[in-house]
Amino acid sequence: MIITKQKQFEDIVSACRGAKNLFLFGCGDCAELCRTGGQEQLDELAEKLRNQGVTVTGTTLIHATCHELDVQRELRKHKEAVAGADAVVVLACGAGVQSVGDSTEKPVVSGCDSLFIGNSRRQMHFYEKCSVCGECVLNETAGLCPETRCPKGLLNGPCGGATRGKCEVDAANNCIWIGIYDRMKKLGRTEDMMRVSEPKNRKVANKPHRIEEPLQPKKQG
Repeated sequence: MIITKQKQFEDIVSACRGAKNLFLFGCGDCAELCRTGGQEQLDELAEKLRNQGVTVTGTTLIHATCHELDVQRELRKHKEAVAGADAVVVLACGAGVQSVGDSTEKPVVSGCDSLFIGNSRRQMHFYEKCSVCGECVLNETAGLCPETRCPKGLLNGPCGGATRGKCEVDAANNCIWIGIYDRMKKLGRTEDMMRVSEPKNRKVANKPHRIEEPLQPKKQG
């Protein structure tokens, strides 16, 4: 899921550039789980805006704002309310904001900052474990990503700087390479750690990414 934090109210108002009529768009998936763009946050923002003399022409919450066809259907559903707005404020990640922006001619204002792809252990506890680098090494590292979970991004670790199992860069984190070793030991694969990983092919991470057909594994040979 995409972890977001809501922008300061003053920053949202400033980005609206004096607009007096706003339509609010939320996300019922990631942003709702982060409590940055669900129905409660839409209602709170609408109330704050009204207290500032802004007219909220309408609000809507769909399952996932990054689904562009759903966004377009929702905008058609609220056609009159959107038409009466000077701008649309979107409480979602950057992908959701751009889905709305690509589907309307109205100015679109981002109400959230996108932070990272995160795992959720419990409510409002989020942890980054994947950097979406395009060349996954999890099969070589017992399912733990050193690219993301090592602050140095070491593919051939450990660095030797850990103290009592804690990372020398961030003492709040356990050294992920010690974790990789411990897991490999349980799996009987410690000899795999003697292999030297080649530098990653960073070309696969060129942006913007695009997938327009079902992905199939590459054939060998």
